[in-house]
Amino acid sequence: MAHHASDDPPRRLAPLRETVQMILDEAERQGATAAEAGASSRAGLEVGVRLGEVETVEHTRDNGLGVTVYFGHRKGSASTSDMSPQALREAVAAACAIARYTQEDPCAALADAGRMCREVSDLDLYHPWPITPEQAIELAIACEDAARHCDPRITNSEGASLSSYWGLQVYGNSHGFIGGYPTTRHGLSCSVIGEDGHGMQRDHWWSSARAPQDLDEAAAIGRRAAERTLARLGARPITTRQAPVLFQAEVASGLMRHLIGAIQGASLYRRASFLVDRLGERIFPSFVRIHEEPHRPRGLSSAPFDGDGVATAAKDLVRDGVLQSYVLDSYAARKLGMETTGNAGGVRNLMIDMGSRDRNALLAEMGSGLLVTELMGQGVNTVTGDYSRGAAGFWVENGTIQFPVEEITIAGNLETMFAGLVAVGNDCDYSGSTRTGSWLIDRMTIAGQ
Repeated sequence: MAHHASDDPPRRLAPLRETVQMILDEAERQGATAAEAGASSRAGLEVGVRLGEVETVEHTRDNGLGVTVYFGHRKGSASTSDMSPQALREAVAAACAIARYTQEDPCAALADAGRMCREVSDLDLYHPWPITPEQAIELAIACEDAARHCDPRITNSEGASLSSYWGLQVYGNSHGFIGGYPTTRHGLSCSVIGEDGHGMQRDHWWSSARAPQDLDEAAAIGRRAAERTLARLGARPITTRQAPVLFQAEVASGLMRHLIGAIQGASLYRRASFLVDRLGERIFPSFVRIHEEPHRPRGLSSAPFDGDGVATAAKDLVRDGVLQSYVLDSYAARKLGMETTGNAGGVRNLMIDMGSRDRNALLAEMGSGLLVTELMGQGVNTVTGDYSRGAAGFWVENGTIQFPVEEITIAGNLETMFAGLVAVGNDCDYSGSTRTGSWLIDRMTIAGQ
């Protein structure tokens, strides 16, 4: 997908801004007391290979627009992928028709005008990759070849894929705010199958970045996928027990996302979270600080403003183990009688302060227990905090990995797990917008044979 000057995405921001302004003008013409609109344009290339052969080459290009209108506190929304003037007028008319028949909601309104983003700063999010399909295929094959040739026990492949996308997004509302910016995102991944006398195992690895030069080397991704697969060969169940659990870094990021699910607005105003009314209380040990950095240059979730047009800002969600902030958009904030935290659309670049020890040091501290490298299933109840997931990983004795483990379930409660966090490692070595090292939890139930 080569990028030509005539197809320069930043140059297309101006027409998208004009489209959003036209929508807002049309909403006012049709009688709405307020309106907001978002327009996006996206294009990309994705290739997939398997066993050295091309499986897919896909070019994508799509546009979208969503509009929300308010008649007082009555709200209606509509969307379209057709950006023609007639389709835009019809979308506004559809939103207005819905709003006229909806029930009033005193919390339904634009975010406060004073909270709008005043300056859309450049966060270095746009790095187009002038890569051709042929070059993309070559890289994907190199990635898969590195995995397949790593060891004779790698006997099959689920393939490797490379993706490269650019996108534009513009948001505006009748406070007079219109902001937009271009972004890119590139990725390369590989998944292979290994086999020995005990059976087959599969695993994968990946890299994702805003700029292509920030991606891991193709061969390194392939080798990592193969090494992870080989390490799992000979996996077996263990008997039911209670033991410490070390969540490997990329798996531990899921625990941070469960925290966000429990402190985000809809869960709180519906009182469907185990952390309702816990603001200002200690929920982690005192060494824990969890924060978001929405303005990190090239961050995978960086954004100058949220989905309501509110300026984003770095903040601590947990400091000294104490819950400092919820995660609220303007609607949830009104429902709770609070102020928006600038999180319409979620958190951006979530991080935990990491400790000084690597994974081996955490294994030594754990002594005997379970290292979890993969989780399966959806057994997390945000209302109660109950946690039960299928898992795979390694059994550890005296700080040393003994053998791979599979067909087990780990169970606990998120509140107890958070309080029982012993240490966070410094071994964050994966791509993602949630950054953490491994988590050592003091004790969980492991259900096996």
